[in-house]
This record gives sequence, C-alpha cells and structure tokens, in this order.
Amino acid sequence: MSTIPRNRPRRSALYTPGANPRAMEKTKQVPADVFILDLEDAVAPDSKLEARQHVAAFLQQRKADQRELIVRVNGLDTAWCAEDLRAVIGLGPSGILFPKINSRRDVERAEELLTAAGAPADMQMWCMIETPLSILNLHAIAQHAQESASRMSVWVMGTNDLVKEMRAQHTPDRTPLLFALSAALNAARAYGLVILDGVHNDIADTEGLTRVCEQGRSIGFDGKTVIHPSQVEQCNRLFAPDPEAVQNARRIIAAFDQPENAGKGVLQVDGKMVELLHAEIARDTIAVADAIAALHGSQAQA
Repeated sequence: MSTIPRNRPRRSALYTPGANPRAMEKTKQVPADVFILDLEDAVAPDSKLEARQHVAAFLQQRKADQRELIVRVNGLDTAWCAEDLRAVIGLGPSGILFPKINSRRDVERAEELLTAAGAPADMQMWCMIETPLSILNLHAIAQHAQESASRMSVWVMGTNDLVKEMRAQHTPDRTPLLFALSAALNAARAYGLVILDGVHNDIADTEGLTRVCEQGRSIGFDGKTVIHPSQVEQCNRLFAPDPEAVQNARRIIAAFDQPENAGKGVLQVDGKMVELLHAEIARDTIAVADAIAALHGSQAQA
C-alpha cells in the first residue's frame, strides 16, 4: 500500500515531451507541482530511443527539489516499455506513469515490471485511466491499492483517449465524459488514491480552462494534467484552497481545540453549526494549504 501523503500538492501536472530536451530544461522555470516526462503519446515511434536517452540525461542532471518528476513510459504491450523502465528507474524519478491500465492484471504486470527493473519499494506507480474497458474495471483496478506491497498511488484521467474510444465528442461542458470522470473519482476515493483530471486541449482558451478546472474541482479531483506551461498558474490557483476557506478552516480547528469544547461533536463557529466531520474537512484544507506553501518555499530556495 502506497504511503505517499495524499495532501501533497498536485494541482498541475505538466506533460513534457521526452524528445524535446529544451522543453524539459525549461521546467525549472515553470511552477507546476508535477512534471510528467513523456515517452509515450508525445513521442513518434522513430524517436522513442532518442527520447529515452534525453529523459535519462535530464534525470541525471536535474537539481532536486520537492516537486515530483514522473516518467510516462510506453504501454505494457509495446516493445519499448521494459527498456524505458530500465533506462530511468535508477535515476531517481518520483514515479512511473503507465498508460492504458485496463484491468487488475495490468496493474500486476506493471508492478512486476517495476520490480524486475529494480524499482525501490517506495517508488510510486501512477496509472492512466483512459479506455472504456478501464472504466468497466475501475473497482478491480482500485482494489490493488489495498495490497500491502502496492506502489499504486495516483490515477490520471486520459480524457482524449476516452473520447476517441467512446466515439464521443469534446464539448465545453464535457457531458460525454461525466459518467467516466465521476465513476473513476468514486473508485479512487474508495481506495485512497489521488486522481488527476485530464487535459484541456485548446491552449488559448483560458475561459474554457477555467470552466473545466472549476468543474473538475467541484467533482473532487486533486488537480489537472496540462499540456502547456501557460496553463499551469491557472490550474494552481483554481485547485488551491480558497484563502477565505483556509481562514475559516483554521477558526473551526481552533474552536474544536479549545479545552472547554473537548468531547463535543457540534459547535457554533461564526454563527454556523459545525460538526466533527467539518473539522476533518478543515484539517484536510489546512494540510493542503500548508503543503502548497512549503512547496513554494522549496522552489524559492532551489
């Protein structure tokens, strides 16, 4: 079972093409919480080997900070997957993102490949949820997170692949995707997994990005994958706790921590009745806000 803190900031996860060394180098100036170094969709078949070398070189020289570096390898059934793993595992990525995880057996195969490549027990395994079959198998896939040796910690929604395989359409309100998004969110939460929303394809459409970020956060997603650095700050802002909500959360915790309120299940705070479940929500809100502040501090010192 993964022990990665669930309140770690993952508001924005920027896909960065492994075949583009300049793009990877520029990540040092981009305030994303996570970088996904991509060896799969962003790399043409005849560039796979070169991209692998570029990603390995980047990992070797990257100055450590508190942000996560995830490598998206090629699919389990491709000729590149095992070699991708062998090339990067020993270079200290935060985790490996496996595409097209369709079943519990796919999760087990990914775990086996990680072990065979020499991955340490605490290396994260991230999974793309991006096919109709994966949606049908969500419960079985998520259950693997309860295994004692499971590395699975994060799911990433592959909304472009889902739309393609469903023969659906991209719409501003994402109606064709809402069932899959909600079902995946519920399965992830049932088994303690972090889950990130899919990408917004129109880089220039900042209003649309705001709309889908607000929608994703209202559903319950922890953050969003993005395809361009210009989308990062918007996602960071929209997936961060609202400052007023953080202040309110601190007042709720302070009220429950008063000695005279010990053992009470319901209190009045700012004229509203709050229960212990609200205190739990408040502690989560504060934990996320504090983790974001700490992450910004580590970036400033890097």
